[in-house]
Amino acid sequence: MALQITDTNYDQVVDTDKLVVIDFWAEWCGPCQKLSPIINELATEYEGKVVIGKCDVEENTVITSKFSVRNIPTLLFIKNKEVVDKLVGAVPTDRIKEKIEANS
Repeated sequence: MALQITDTNYDQVVDTDKLVVIDFWAEWCGPCQKLSPIINELATEYEGKVVIGKCDVEENTVITSKFSVRNIPTLLFIKNKEVVDKLVGAVPTDRIKEKIEANS
C-alpha cells in the first residue's frame, strides 16, 4: 500500500537516499482513481527499494504548490530531495516502471 504523504510528513519522507515517487491526486479525479491501484501495486512490488506514496492535492496545498502541480494525476520522482523526473496523466504501468528503473 502506498504511503500517505502530507504537508506534515513530506520532509521526513524525502529524507532518504532511495527514490521517492509521489502520486498527486484528488478523490473526484477519474484518471486518478484508475491510477490508484497501480500505485498501490508498485508500492508493494518495490517495497524496501523505492518509497512510493500518494498526496491528496486538496488536503496538502503546501507541497502541491511547492511543485506547481496543476494537472492531476501527476507523478513526481524525487531523488536526494530534488525532482529528477515527472509523469502527468494516467500513464501505463510500464511507463512508471521505466522511470523508476531509470532513476533508482
